Amino acid sequence: MFTLFKSKAILKDLIPDNYVDIHSHLLPGIDDGAPTFEDSLRLTKALQGLGTSQYITTPHIFQHFWENTFENITALEATTRIELNKNQLSIPFRAAAEYMMDEHFVTLFQSGKLLTLKDNYVLVEMSYLNPPIQLYTILFDLQVAGYIPVLAHPERYLFYHNNFDEYQKLINAGCLLQLNLLSVVGYYGEGITKIAEKLLQKGMYRFVGSDVHHDKHIAAFYKNIKVKDLAPLKEIIANNQFFRIE
Repeated sequence: MFTLFKSKAILKDLIPDNYVDIHSHLLPGIDDGAPTFEDSLRLTKALQGLGTSQYITTPHIFQHFWENTFENITALEATTRIELNKNQLSIPFRAAAEYMMDEHFVTLFQSGKLLTLKDNYVLVEMSYLNPPIQLYTILFDLQVAGYIPVLAHPERYLFYHNNFDEYQKLINAGCLLQLNLLSVVGYYGEGITKIAEKLLQKGMYRFVGSDVHHDKHIAAFYKNIKVKDLAPLKEIIANNQFFRIE
């Protein structure tokens, strides 16, 4: 059977022992990630087994879907850390957020403090259906407010696949692009893997993230990588050291 990609390696084998993950959904019962603390514990152990030495978990903040706040996320971060320690799991972690770029997000960054990955780096996403009408205004105003946008999984926005120049436009507008690691094993489909490979080849990604929500995501780390050149992938995995918790 014809296959579009040639397998090169197992994804888990590319994850170094000092890997810092910056995108996951491990806080219990707060979004579409881990439903319970038992799930959080299991997924955290699994990430550690893959080589993750530290992680920043990023629950969704999305008005009318996941009405999370700075306060409830930081409170759950504290209780989750206590419970992890009770289970002899001391892997360093902290909570940020993955913000949907919408009117509510604009209100948040103009009137309050955001949960950032580090310093002023903030993880953002957009709808899979279409970009915000005022996308570039939002990005400009976000940076005027002092933040640097890290755009989650740009390869998954299908509306850009036939207009590849939009990716460079996003970079020119100040976005740092974050690859979902599972995109390179075909987890989201071959079309998304193809775009991820093209973005990798052109050096357009800055960071990576696991975006782990559940056990199926962990299992996908044991699949073959479907991009041809591993060098740019290894480079951006190493870039995540920038977010190491000192």
